[in-house]
Amino acid sequence: MSETTHDGGVAVTASPSTPPPDDGLSRAELAAKYGLTVSGARPGLFEYVRQLWGRRHFILAFSQAKLTAQYSQAKLGQLWQVATPLLNALVYFLIFGLILEADRGFERDVYIPFLVTGVFVFTFTQSSVMAGVRSISGNLGLVRALHFPRASLPVSFSLQQLQQLLFSMIVLFVITIGFGHYPRLSWLLIIPVLALQFLFNTGLAMIMARLGSKTPDLAQLMPFVMRTWMYASGVMFSIPVMLEGKPAWIADVLQWNPAAIYMDLMRFALIDGYGNEYLPTHVWAVALGWAVLLAAGGFVYFWKAEERYGRG
Repeated sequence: MSETTHDGGVAVTASPSTPPPDDGLSRAELAAKYGLTVSGARPGLFEYVRQLWGRRHFILAFSQAKLTAQYSQAKLGQLWQVATPLLNALVYFLIFGLILEADRGFERDVYIPFLVTGVFVFTFTQSSVMAGVRSISGNLGLVRALHFPRASLPVSFSLQQLQQLLFSMIVLFVITIGFGHYPRLSWLLIIPVLALQFLFNTGLAMIMARLGSKTPDLAQLMPFVMRTWMYASGVMFSIPVMLEGKPAWIADVLQWNPAAIYMDLMRFALIDGYGNEYLPTHVWAVALGWAVLLAAGGFVYFWKAEERYGRG
């Protein structure tokens, strides 16, 4: 259709009956037509793993920075990394070892390393869980400002807790040797125990990171959950000794829980008087199963919500 303008020119306009070229196309079809992609879309699982590996230097540097800054305002600084679990162990020894006699079945030179080992190892898991809950919700500025695999955050916080435990292990070795438990071949088992526990902690931190990203109040609830888990895991007492005479399935359930498994394996490696009789059956298979299940399951569970972190 054409019409004459006021200056005598001819203007050509589209016929009212002719639809626009994109009329009737859905949003997805329009995006495909013009080569548009969703901003922050979740990549495939294997591509996500590749991207995460590419950020490995960031993950390590971020964990070290967080570890350094954690006690930067305290006068004793990094000494609190060791002092905090030691003070906890002292309190538990006074209450459970002396008053409640939870050291039954052990000599004093076995019970104190037993207790300190349990506190240090459980604190590793506890701190990883608590850091995981806040890893997304507590770093929204970083999440919204930069594009990177969000799994970098819970992995980095778990790595931070592993580094903190390694500092504490020096004190644990001194205490163990001080009570007559000298280095032996079984101490080499510390390496696979820590590796399996780190995998387990990282998977659990990823699960908690996804849950905490949408439910900030979860951070207030988790201390109560972790305290209950600690009392049920035999940090301060031997589960088979304390439950002697009770139905066997109760002791089995408590001993097969992952926190108890990793504590028992570490005690077995470090303490001469802590033998096989205190360990559940198939303990290494159970430890491996927990690590693989939580690491793989937690990673996939976190990845499925990748594109939703930091939005809304």
